[in-house]
Amino acid sequence: MTKPSHGRSTTAVHGPPARRHPDQPVVQPIYQSTTYVNAIGSDREVMYERYGNTPNQVALARKYALLEGAEAAIFLASGMAATAMAHLAVLRPGDHLIASEWIYGGTRRLFDEEFDRFGIAITYVNPALPRAWRRAVKKTTRAVFFESPTNPLMRVVDPTPVTAITKEFGLALLVDSTFASPINYRPIETGADVVITSATKYLNGHSDVTAGAVAGTQSLIDEVIRLSRVWGPALDSHSAWLLDRGMKTLAIRVERQNATGLAVAQWAANHPKVAAVHYPGLTAHVDHAIAARILSGFGGMVGLEIQGGSEGAEHFLRRLRIVTHAPSLAGVESLISEPRLTSHASLTPDQRKTLGIADGLVRLSCGIEDVDDLIDDLRHALDGL
Repeated sequence: MTKPSHGRSTTAVHGPPARRHPDQPVVQPIYQSTTYVNAIGSDREVMYERYGNTPNQVALARKYALLEGAEAAIFLASGMAATAMAHLAVLRPGDHLIASEWIYGGTRRLFDEEFDRFGIAITYVNPALPRAWRRAVKKTTRAVFFESPTNPLMRVVDPTPVTAITKEFGLALLVDSTFASPINYRPIETGADVVITSATKYLNGHSDVTAGAVAGTQSLIDEVIRLSRVWGPALDSHSAWLLDRGMKTLAIRVERQNATGLAVAQWAANHPKVAAVHYPGLTAHVDHAIAARILSGFGGMVGLEIQGGSEGAEHFLRRLRIVTHAPSLAGVESLISEPRLTSHASLTPDQRKTLGIADGLVRLSCGIEDVDDLIDDLRHALDGL
């Protein structure tokens, strides 16, 4: 595990420590070029945007690796690209993957619809049952995957029983920590081998870039790079530059969103028209003790179950004036969505019910607006029910 030599906010701004020279730009330029001049007769690696080795791509990856405490990292064109490439780097046809039941709907589709074509078997377990991980292990098991905090119920998976199994059987542990960002949770510190994130979310933070990232050992990232050069999900240099700019404010954005998320959750927990609040910072949350132990902050994501089911949720959404009804999350503006129609639309109603995703559930991503204004907006929308 690689630890940054400075605090995470300093690292998010500057990346690896380096002395600046006179006339050097304070902000790294955009290298808006897909290809670079080769040295004649040289066997040096070719610089090419699809290879992920342009100046903007390399600088961004180094910064993110430091934030996660990893040896190396790579950015790709989306969070799903990162999820796919990370798993394909550790799995081969005939292998078996153990996955948490509490995962993003898009990841579930990848596993169920695509991995089966590659001859990769999946077993889903309820991560609230620690012994379930051990019971799922087979001779062909090669890796374990979980997402934490989860989408959309903000469950927090206890890594302790999982890492005990992966270490005992020599399995790779992959963790998607998109909802936390490296400010709130660094899975490598709790035993993960690979960290996956949708950089579209907190790393960028401005709802204007689609990207994903993988961090881990140098050998693992080398394999992800090899795969990405063949499959082609490279991140362009302009997007890398925008991500670098967004990451400079990562720590202060997440700190503000942590505070707002907790305030909104505490307020909503006492509102009569909110049937349930899903937020790990509340002492009543089923995973609060785990969250308090492994997270540095409880995040800006809040699940609200609105009285009246889907009809009540739709009336509530129509009355919002500041919070925007849109998919995605973690931007500076507050967004809200209905998981039944977005992130988990591919699941049947019975599957969503089994996972605890009620039809009246809305997922609120708190931005950096004034918290009193957000609460007033939510109050106005709820009072109209």
